[in-house]
Amino acid sequence: MTVNDAAPDARLKAVLTALDALDLPALNVAVRPLSTAEVVEILERLGHRQRAVLYRVLPKGQALAVFESLDPTLQSDLLGGLQENDVAALFADLDPDDRVELIDELPATVARRLLQGLPQREREMTAGILDYPRDSIGRRMSPEFVSLRPQMTVAEALTRVTDHLEDAETIYALPVTDDQRVLVGVVGLRGLLRSSSDVTITEVMRPAHSVRATEDAEIAARRCADLKLLALPVVDNESRLVGILTVDDALRILESEESEDQARLSGSEPLRRPYLTAPVSNLVRSRVVWLLVLAVGATLTVQVLEIFEATLSEVVTLALFVPLLIGTGGNTGNQAATTVTRALALGDVGPRDVFKVLFREFRVGLSLGLLLGSLAFVVTSLVYDIDIGIVIGLTFVGVCAMAATVGGAMPLVARALRADPAVFSNPFISTFVDATGLLVYFLIAKAVLGL
Repeated sequence: MTVNDAAPDARLKAVLTALDALDLPALNVAVRPLSTAEVVEILERLGHRQRAVLYRVLPKGQALAVFESLDPTLQSDLLGGLQENDVAALFADLDPDDRVELIDELPATVARRLLQGLPQREREMTAGILDYPRDSIGRRMSPEFVSLRPQMTVAEALTRVTDHLEDAETIYALPVTDDQRVLVGVVGLRGLLRSSSDVTITEVMRPAHSVRATEDAEIAARRCADLKLLALPVVDNESRLVGILTVDDALRILESEESEDQARLSGSEPLRRPYLTAPVSNLVRSRVVWLLVLAVGATLTVQVLEIFEATLSEVVTLALFVPLLIGTGGNTGNQAATTVTRALALGDVGPRDVFKVLFREFRVGLSLGLLLGSLAFVVTSLVYDIDIGIVIGLTFVGVCAMAATVGGAMPLVARALRADPAVFSNPFISTFVDATGLLVYFLIAKAVLGL
């Protein structure tokens, strides 16, 4: 049941009605039957004040689960509406990796005060994660894991796992390290349970996949997902185990990166919070910069039209096809950019493959141009005349080939420059193709029509 189905659901209606009336006893009764997911959906639709009121009436056990399910930006907003003691207790109950995500959203003075209030062990684990670069997987890993030694027996290993059931992030994939904490293998809980108690870990462990703590978080998360691992060990430059990346954290990273890429592909900045909780000012800021950039870029198109003003005045019919041609070119370039950006995210291609991608996308664009150009030639020749048909047909071929080639190359160039491929993609490609497409169009028109 989702919040969108709240109308027929008396329980959800009761929560919203009690919140509107600030009837705390009724709200307390109404919220208890709701699942954690339902409470999260409601909180994502409420304002600051109502969100804090609803959160305060949640049972203690459910409150932490709800808080951990919220986006870090909403967690930060919610802390602002709670009492200082409640905030400190909630902060201390979080896992170190979740705590670090929240710290990135908090003012520096608030984060410092909360860190100082933590128990020493929790403070040290959190500070250890904070030492890694912001976009690295070290910043998103969990330092709470159960590690085993090769010489342990299965019985000893199971006892160790049992002793750490409450504080370990996961027990289903267990890294194996030597006396210097160097990763030497991994063993699954299933493998332990089906082995004899006197067998050593060396006999049941298998080689371990791992990532460096300084590696980009998206790349590490993609590797965890591709390998279908429940947990991926994270090591330092000396291959010493420093943490683990669990599959649920990997999926959260990929979801966040996907949302960011989609926003930038469409010419805006990611909101980093649910849409209904984002202030209108945030929505404006996320879009206005790109609109200004595109508006400035569009002046190139105006300049091209001005240069060929005489050509347009001689054959007015040419102006009718301008929107069609630049629209087709922009769409072709965007298709290529989106496809290559996705291939980059999946690890199918890299900057070293730029010439392969260029040649491949040129052939794709040329094929599309020939198909569309042939159709345009036939239709335009019947409606106008054969010379106009030749101009339009040839322009389709040139524009599609150029747009696909440029669109395929831009994400790879961006990755080589260590920039976000999505930023270099659709908005810039549309502007570039509009201007260059018109150049191709008018140059072909002048050559064919003898203008």
